[in-house]
Amino acid sequence: MSDLSSLYLLAHAAAEGAAEHAEPSAWNLNPVAWVALSMVVLILVALYMKVPKMLTSGLDEGIAEIRKQLDEAKGLRAEAEALRKEYADKIANAEKDAAAMLEHARHEAEAIVAKAEADTTTVIARREKMAADKIAAAERGAVEELRAKAAQAAAAAAGKLIAAKHGADADKALVDEAIAGI
Repeated sequence: MSDLSSLYLLAHAAAEGAAEHAEPSAWNLNPVAWVALSMVVLILVALYMKVPKMLTSGLDEGIAEIRKQLDEAKGLRAEAEALRKEYADKIANAEKDAAAMLEHARHEAEAIVAKAEADTTTVIARREKMAADKIAAAERGAVEELRAKAAQAAAAAAGKLIAAKHGADADKALVDEAIAGI
């Protein structure tokens, strides 16, 4: 604390010493009067040079430029809103179109599946008929082959019987009978 009190005493002594000095003056005007006089001269020069008018015209030009930019910004915002609405409508239409296309594709797929099932049923029926026809043809062929073999066997047996029981004399008698019958 002794440091603070000594510091206080030094500051107080300096303040008292400063009060003892004389203020400068020129032409019986103190520094405050000189500052006031220079400010009045500065203000009169500024008024003579029309600085306030230049400042206000500059500010007016700035305000006009800002208003112009604000109007442009409003116009751009309106355009952006219109574009946003247009694209939102396009997106909604695209979603509707996509849903319609999906529904159409589902119907086409169902139609294709139904047609494939019908075609499969038709093909199976046709192949079953073809198989039945082949079986029937094979059966007819087998029956005809058996008949042919039976006829051959019968002809061969008949030929053997005729050859065994008929001779040239029997043949001559049969030929004579046939000629006499004509």
